[in-house]
Amino acid sequence: MSSSPTAPTSTTASSTSSASDRVALIACGAIAQPCKEIVDRRGWPVDVHPLPPLLHNQPQRIAAEVRALAASLAPSYSSVVVGYADCGTYGALDSVCVELGLERLPGLHCYDLYAGASRIETFFDEQPGTYLLTDFLVRSFARTVEQELGLDRWPELRDAYFGHYTRVVWLAQTPDDELRRLAAEAAARIGLPLTVVETGTARLEDALRRTVAR
Repeated sequence: MSSSPTAPTSTTASSTSSASDRVALIACGAIAQPCKEIVDRRGWPVDVHPLPPLLHNQPQRIAAEVRALAASLAPSYSSVVVGYADCGTYGALDSVCVELGLERLPGLHCYDLYAGASRIETFFDEQPGTYLLTDFLVRSFARTVEQELGLDRWPELRDAYFGHYTRVVWLAQTPDDELRRLAAEAAARIGLPLTVVETGTARLEDALRRTVAR
């Protein structure tokens, strides 16, 4: 990812092998960087092609964007896989995957890929008013949350958006000092207590391994 947290910057790996021997991973921009780090560390023949993370604010567009990018990449790769969970498409992304013969990451959303579906369910069972953050959302909070929701311009909208929430849970993949500070600031700006749950990226790595290997 570039220094701009929302820019759909290419994370394609360099390799001496031809692209036709490699796998194209169409990744949500919100998880593209950790996917790239995992791919590089494991030495997998995978090139990561991110779509803009702000598509999550318009999930009705995700399926069409994945279809278009998959069609453009398919002639150059041995296979194309999808680095998205359902992500609010309500099955539309699965329809595209069936149509094009693509595999995607499991789960309803990226939070499942970090903490596991059962753990996410437990968070909501304990407190239905739980607002989830990942490392990406912590870093980009001012842009992806405050600016996108207009809170930077109309702070009085805070109650309209967050009045029914009771806490922020940060699913921390790499909880260094800077991210801890940013997470605390993000929770404070929307007036909610912060709970830190360290998840790492092991579940994402396992999901990637199984998806890429199929």
